[in-house]
This record gives sequence, structure tokens and C-alpha cells, in this order.
Amino acid sequence: VLYKEELGTGTPTPVTPEMERVKRNQEQISSVLYKEGLGAGTATPVTPEMERVRRNQEHISSVLYKEGLGVGTPVPVTPEMERVKRNQENFSSVLYKEELGTGTPTPVTPEIERVKRNQENFSSVLYKEELGTGTPTPVTPEIERVKRNQENFSSVLYREELGTGTPIPVTPELERVKRNQEHLSSVL
Repeated sequence: VLYKEELGTGTPTPVTPEMERVKRNQEQISSVLYKEGLGAGTATPVTPEMERVRRNQEHISSVLYKEGLGVGTPVPVTPEMERVKRNQENFSSVLYKEELGTGTPTPVTPEIERVKRNQENFSSVLYKEELGTGTPTPVTPEIERVKRNQENFSSVLYREELGTGTPIPVTPELERVKRNQEHLSSVL
């Protein structure tokens, strides 16, 4: 609303051939003006290929695809067709539980018990239930080193207590690398 306030007077610029060219292009691109001044078209003969495409378009149409549907040829119901039909009924999200018969119980084997225990461990709710006591490990120099490295990797702490850097001279090799980095930059 406020962008035109205190606009002031502008400086007129001469109309250059480039400005006229851009103006003509804008008129041609315009969604309103693109049909103005449309001359008479050149008629092309209807070729067999054009007729074939037109027939295909009519077949593809969602309205016309059933018009003029002739009498079909019945095919015998084969065992394969019955199998596919049963599978389609099983895939149905509505019918997959209809007429559910009694299941065949399977014995609980050690393998099934192992899988069941693993599933309970994978559960996001139950994985901390019945958590036993841990075995304490001594703090070794290796553990202290890993802990320090983890603190360095932290996205919060990596700049805390940042020491002073050692300046290095700018060599031609460094300048070359810097120029290459600028060329590779996705921002620049």
C-alpha cells in the first residue's frame, strides 16, 4: 500500500529499439492478446495417421470409452482365473476378514519364543522396562579420549574455548584453491 507514497517525478528515458522489441515480445506472450491479429490458417489434408490419432483420443476419453462397445466373446473360466479372482478378494481392504475360518495352532518352538522376545526388545514402549543393573567399567584413558572427541563433535560446544589460530602466509596454491572453492560454491 505504501510503496507508491512519496514517489516523486521520474526521469523520462528515450524509447530505444530494444525497448520496442521487448514491448512487442510482451504483447505476444500476453495471455489476453495472443489471439489478436490471428490470420487465416492453412488447411492440412486429413491423413490416415491423423484419423488413427483421433480414434485413439476418442477411445482414451473417459466419457466415450464405452460408447459403441460391441458384443464380447465369452472365455471359459480357467483354474488360473479363479485363483486370481480369489487373490483379488484377499487383497480387498473390505473383504479380507470375511469368512475367516479357524486357524491351525502351531506349537511354540524355541525359535518363536526368541522372535517374540526380540519383538518386545524392538518395541519403543517396552525397551526400558525391566532394565537390570549395569556393570560399571573403569574410566580408561581411551574412554576419556572418546568422551573429549564427542564433546568436540557436539554442534553446541564445538566453538567454546576456541584458542587462537596460527596465521599462515597466503601462497599462490592457497589462492588457487580459494578461487576453485568460489567456483564450486552453490551460493555464488
